[in-house]
Amino acid sequence: MSLQGDVCLVTGACGFLGERLVRLLMEEEKLTEIRMLDIHVRPQHIQCLEEVRGDTLVSVFEGDIRDSELLRRACKGASLVFHTASLIDVTGKVDYGELHRVNVKGTQLLLETCVQENVMSFIYTSSIEVAGPNANGDPIINGDENTPYTCSLKFPYSRTKKEAERVTLQAQGEVLQNGGRLATCALRPMYIYGEGCRFLLGHMGDGIRNGDMLYRTSRPEAQVNPVYVGNAALAHLQAARALRDPQRRAAIGGNFYYISDDTPPVSYSDFNHVVLSPLGFSIQEKPILPIPVLYLICFLMEMLQMLLRPFKRFTPPINRQLLTMLNTPFSFSYRRAQRDMGYTPRYSWEEARKRTMDWVASQLPKERERIKAK
Repeated sequence: MSLQGDVCLVTGACGFLGERLVRLLMEEEKLTEIRMLDIHVRPQHIQCLEEVRGDTLVSVFEGDIRDSELLRRACKGASLVFHTASLIDVTGKVDYGELHRVNVKGTQLLLETCVQENVMSFIYTSSIEVAGPNANGDPIINGDENTPYTCSLKFPYSRTKKEAERVTLQAQGEVLQNGGRLATCALRPMYIYGEGCRFLLGHMGDGIRNGDMLYRTSRPEAQVNPVYVGNAALAHLQAARALRDPQRRAAIGGNFYYISDDTPPVSYSDFNHVVLSPLGFSIQEKPILPIPVLYLICFLMEMLQMLLRPFKRFTPPINRQLLTMLNTPFSFSYRRAQRDMGYTPRYSWEEARKRTMDWVASQLPKERERIKAK
């Protein structure tokens, strides 16, 4: 069902996924207005959208997701919110309190504002990390939303994303000021790759410093299924369209969905190699140390981090949860999203890989120059 005539708000609109989603909305829907909310909105972000904007009004709301007055203005008159904004931290660099204030309190405040301003639909960008893996590294291969799995999340980022997802789904059916009811759903994308992926740039930079040799931090058999950013954005659009349909709205409201595509299952390290090998990068055959030894080193570094906390901020480059995530087979099917909201990946693996490789190739000279200048 079309979103024609809607006014929609995208938080995190200048981020990796948010920017792609805004462009997709402009290309495929005749919206009355798109409202872009982000902590910083650079003029070039708006200029890049001019060619696809059409008659859609673009409004910018620059500021913090915890600013209640900003949220009130951004939500007033809107019918749909895509909440992609999040503070991402996989190494433990960001204080838990800050993560909680942005990821959880910010989401709660936005949901409360949606109720006050009669926003009908709310789509939350969750993460595969809310599902696990658990500390035992128990695998899931081609799982789905009904796959039983016991996981006690300890890493701050994962915990805050899980809590934000929970409050989003609990808000399903909240009565709006005008008597209508709010519909919510959460999407759990796999590791998202594509043009603009800063994690890929980081791995490329590490490889350059190591003589064009990529570090291996995951075993080849620890296969996951990454998702291309264009397909992840499409899943958000399909969720919004489904929430406009009364029958589908009842089916998907209050539920979460795994979002993947047809990218072949591969370990995190080998995925980096697949994308970067055409540029001359090789990869270590084995991790520099056995995984159990690395796990022990992570534990010792975490203890050192705790001891130093009153005097100095020290962030280990890797921690036990990240090491477990990198070395646990953990893949999920998108079939339920296909069934309930009509999501089918638009970009094949071949096209997604080419687009990603072309972008990475365009960044390589700048990355080499940047590292050389240091």
